[in-house]
Amino acid sequence: MNNSKAFRLAAIAAVISGPLTAAMATDGYFSHGYGMKAKGMGGASAAMTDNAFAGANNPAAAAWAGNRLEVGLDLFSPERSMDRAGLGSTKSDSNLFYIPEFGYNKAISNKLGVGITVYGNGGMNTDYPAGRIPANGCGPGAPASNLFCGSGRLGVDLTQLIIAPTAAYKVSDSHSFGVSPLIVQQQFKAEGLGAFAGQSQNGAALTNNGYDTSSGFGVRLGYLGKISNQLSIGASYAPKISMSKFSKYAGLFAEGGGFDIPETYTVGASFMAASNVTLALDYQRINYGDVKSIANPSAGLGGPLGAANGPGFGWASINVWKLGAQWQAMPNLTLRAGVNVGDNPIKSADASFNTLAPGVITTHYTLGGTYALSKELDMTVAYMYAPSNSVTGPNQGGSTDAIKMSQQSLGIQLGWHW
Repeated sequence: MNNSKAFRLAAIAAVISGPLTAAMATDGYFSHGYGMKAKGMGGASAAMTDNAFAGANNPAAAAWAGNRLEVGLDLFSPERSMDRAGLGSTKSDSNLFYIPEFGYNKAISNKLGVGITVYGNGGMNTDYPAGRIPANGCGPGAPASNLFCGSGRLGVDLTQLIIAPTAAYKVSDSHSFGVSPLIVQQQFKAEGLGAFAGQSQNGAALTNNGYDTSSGFGVRLGYLGKISNQLSIGASYAPKISMSKFSKYAGLFAEGGGFDIPETYTVGASFMAASNVTLALDYQRINYGDVKSIANPSAGLGGPLGAANGPGFGWASINVWKLGAQWQAMPNLTLRAGVNVGDNPIKSADASFNTLAPGVITTHYTLGGTYALSKELDMTVAYMYAPSNSVTGPNQGGSTDAIKMSQQSLGIQLGWHW
């Protein structure tokens, strides 16, 4: 593939990826992996160099990835529900999302690699029906209401789009460093939260204001080392990204509409256990606990919604382990499997408010494979299954709520390498 054609395809894919990025929820609201090859291996990717997603995984990998272009689409299906004692179960609608991915990498020399990755995060997405609580259920004379005693449908929708140009340089034959500036835009809407108006510092900027957007800039740094012919190690770090505020929801999120992206760091290794078998293991830390709108408890701090000490979702920082295996079954066929196990960020005391964002998944099982269609073109597929998990806690009505989620995804990617 010549350079001009590659850049045209890169531009087209970047434009398409932006408006299609949809909500997901796996490791909290981060994806369990970026790029179909990583997704097939439980997300393990810090020390892998066979893909164009360095900007999302480890920028240092761009120095080793060669010339490649990868465009994919993931069909993501979460099942979310809430069980209230005495009321029964209510399921969220909108259970199928289309999540694009795009990566491009170019070897400028045998030491320098550059590229761009376009990917998304999300996961605070719910859409519960109106009228689930019967008349008088929220007090004498109250009309039929949603689960939070408001009118209309209840839910939120958060999506994040990240564009990551990348450059990496080999400082020796065995070690490289890389950097990816992160250009971030996120959008959010909430509806059906009118019953909380009296608990907000700005009731007009609480709910039913349509989509609002927020932007920010960050960076991801990476290192990759080829310790031997069999063993590689990698690490990446992204500090917290300060985002502009959601002004339309300044009465909902702490700090007047703040919703920063948490600090993350990852360390990992890949080991060639046989000539056709590679094992990979990553450890990732996601510091949700450092972002007030995410980490403040849903009750107990004493401030109104929207204040710096106002309620949040009560999410704790989490640790995630990603283990994957890759088997070159035939010259034109590579098979993958993996498991991704992380902490649950939601505590029992915050279960009820997290009806809006039930990110309780802790375990993902994955399968995948790549088939070479020609010397330059291959097709990769990845499947993920996350079994149901739940958290139960008290609600403001003196009863209990149990939030629950399970997930599946199936993705396909076309890759060109030359």
